[in-house]
Amino acid sequence: MKVIGILLLILGVIGIVLGGMMVGDIGIAAIIGSITALLSGIGFLIAKNKK
Repeated sequence: MKVIGILLLILGVIGIVLGGMMVGDIGIAAIIGSITALLSGIGFLIAKNKK
């Protein structure tokens, strides 16, 4: 769970950077997807810490 959470956080940060370089609707969609990955990664790490 910890590895998945860390990988999702890294993927989310990379996605935000790349989404900022994209133009138009595709950039917005990439940023939304990367925010989802960030939130999922945070959720995985919080779930791991509560056990």
